[in-house]
Parts: sequence; structure tokens; C-alpha cells
Amino acid sequence: MTTTPDLLNEALATFDTLFEEAFIAGEPDPTAMTVATASLDARPSARTVLLKAHDARGFVFYTHLDGRKGRELQANPHAALLFHWPRVRHGVQVRIEGAVEVVGDAEADAYFATRARGSQLGAWASKQSETLADRETFEQRLAQTEQQFEGRDVPRPPRWTGLRVRAEKIEFWYGADFRLHERWSYECDRAGDWNKRMLYP
Repeated sequence: MTTTPDLLNEALATFDTLFEEAFIAGEPDPTAMTVATASLDARPSARTVLLKAHDARGFVFYTHLDGRKGRELQANPHAALLFHWPRVRHGVQVRIEGAVEVVGDAEADAYFATRARGSQLGAWASKQSETLADRETFEQRLAQTEQQFEGRDVPRPPRWTGLRVRAEKIEFWYGADFRLHERWSYECDRAGDWNKRMLYP
């Protein structure tokens, strides 16, 4: 195991390299990642979302705070992320675990302004994760939302925002023949120091 102050930067640089390779390799969507959460009674849940920003502060995606993942992450603010890029090298996975925080309003507003207008309207029309009687009901809500904001910019809904996973563990999994994979784990201890170690396949 090695310990240096630059290990987080090393891990982030490795992620950036693999992320770029995923685009070059033609992965359908390199930003797609599985987000796993857990309720307070330890029941896990996972779904695929899109990475919208990442830096030394963490990895950001956007959602409704009132949807299931939003509710779970407010009650139990810890998450695990998984990227799987089968076309990169012999297959690569990146696993990230950490605490979760809500991004600032200015950051969320700036990202929301870049979204397609249809996506902006959908964020207002959807009651994410709630029961929907039929598709027509949603279409009606969407039409009402279009009318409400006709001729003006669509503001960000107050309960729609970004969530940042502050990495406390980053693992790189490199596929190999005969399941003899190569795994490197970067972990942050309670003192804030990063360690690096190799794992058995």
C-alpha cells in the first residue's frame, strides 16, 4: 500500500484518461453510471443516471429531490457509483463510493439553463417516482407546463437539483482473460489521507 498527497489527483487523472478512451472506443454513452442508494432500513436500490460534472470535489448528477433516489440520499447521504465501459481495453469498470451533498443553487441554475427546453419543461411536469394513472395524464401536465412558460425562459424547479458524490473510494477494474483482472483501489481515511493498494481479482 502506498500513501501520498497526490493520490487523489492520480485517481482523477486515471478516470479522465479512461473516460476519454470510452468516447474514442464508441461506448453508447460514457457518462452513463449506475447510482446505488440505500434506505434507512438498509434496502438497496440502483438505477442509471448521467454524469454531468466531475472534479476534485466529486461526481455530479441531477434529479428531483422528491423522487426515490432523492429521498433516500437526503435520509442516508451516501452513494456508490459504477461506470462500465466494455469497449475500453479488455473492459473497464470504475467504482466510486462517498458521501453525498446537494450542489449550490448557482451551479444547479447554470446547468439547468443548458438543458434542452423540452427537458426543462419535463422537469416541471414530472412528479418523479409517484404513481401515474396513465400516459395521457402526464401529456396533459406537460401541455399545461408548456402553456405556463410560453414565451419565456423556464426556471429551474426548486426541488430539482444536482447531487455531488464526494469520492472516498475509487476503484479501477481492468478486465483480463480467465477472470485474472487487475484492480487498483484508492481510499481516503478519516484523516483525509489517500491510500492506494492493489486488490486480488
